[in-house]
Amino acid sequence: MSTENEYKQAVADLTKATDQVKSFAETARTELKNLGDVSRETKASADKALTEMNALAARVTEMEQKSARGRGHENEPNLSIGQRFVQADEVKAAMERSSNFKGTVQIEVKNITSASSTGVSGTTGLVVADRQPQIIQIPNRQLVVRDLLMPGSTSSGSIDYVQETGFSNAADFVAENPSTPKPQSDIQFSLLNLPVRTIAHWVKASKQILADAPMLQSYIDGRLRYGLAFKEDDALLNGDGTGVSIKGLVASSTAYKQPAGVLVKDETMIDRLRLAMLQTTLAEYPATGHILNPTDWASITLTKDAQLRYVFANPLGLNGAVLWGLPVAESLAMGQGKFMTGAFRLAAQIFDREDATVTISTEDQDNFVKNMVTVLAEERLALAIYRPEALINGSFADLTTPASSNAGSGGASGG
Repeated sequence: MSTENEYKQAVADLTKATDQVKSFAETARTELKNLGDVSRETKASADKALTEMNALAARVTEMEQKSARGRGHENEPNLSIGQRFVQADEVKAAMERSSNFKGTVQIEVKNITSASSTGVSGTTGLVVADRQPQIIQIPNRQLVVRDLLMPGSTSSGSIDYVQETGFSNAADFVAENPSTPKPQSDIQFSLLNLPVRTIAHWVKASKQILADAPMLQSYIDGRLRYGLAFKEDDALLNGDGTGVSIKGLVASSTAYKQPAGVLVKDETMIDRLRLAMLQTTLAEYPATGHILNPTDWASITLTKDAQLRYVFANPLGLNGAVLWGLPVAESLAMGQGKFMTGAFRLAAQIFDREDATVTISTEDQDNFVKNMVTVLAEERLALAIYRPEALINGSFADLTTPASSNAGSGGASGG
């Protein structure tokens, strides 16, 4: 059986096995509904059918992978030195003369070693490189800041919102028939305007390469979209608001200041994050999470007591990143030695004006006459900070990093 026919038969067998598994699943569902349990025979048959289906699925996958690795090499020449010799015109002419031929025949057999190649590809007339279809891309940063904030959308070029700027509370007890007017309170408001900002970048590519390699266009689209998301993630946290950029969480937040009345001995990184939580609580905005640099979070989780036992972490456990009951978002956008603690969704909201879009155009500069295209990616958004007091930004720089694990009443060592 040819490879193609063998593949078709395997696919047909897999389809048949899948239908059989579905049939047994329906039978089991019916028995469970009518009898309250599934019979032993049905269970055994279903297990057998499932095992066969998984084996066929693995076989089909293996055949597809082999086909992908070998695709495109079928028509490539792969001739030995002897084959090249006998196919040379000079040799064919000598062979036609048979015993009447006298003299010598010499042919050039250069470029027949595996080392002979041009450019950076190892493909030659004799040895065809095993070309892998995928592109090995550089790693992507994990982007987390957007997920912490309240989502929103807008169809305008700016955002207006009203913020309470003051409240004088004069509420008091009054008599049943007061001789003086009841106390008057005062509330002040301010109208704030927030412009929508644009993030964009582009690359150039030849029109032919995008037409001949559709996968490349898809890859370029993905990388450009990731570039927007990367810049957005950093700006949402660190944007300074100057020029046409957005003002991020750090620039709009409140600086850390140890709350009065708290006695802390041998303060550590862990202590400081708890104090930042207290600062938001005293501002009437209880924190919902922390943002830390991965290196600082590693320092915290590696904290040990005097018996070298981990204080917060369990190396064998699968617990998520949590500190003082709040989730920890690890982000490389947060500088090492710095942190942010706050009620993120209560404090800020993202307004998306235009989602990330990719546009291809030949009408840019001299693209038309050079058969080039410009691939442009852009998005528009705004970030509204409603409650700066709900965001606390601070630093661990003034904390002493102990040379060894800290023990006793001072708690865990910070890193």
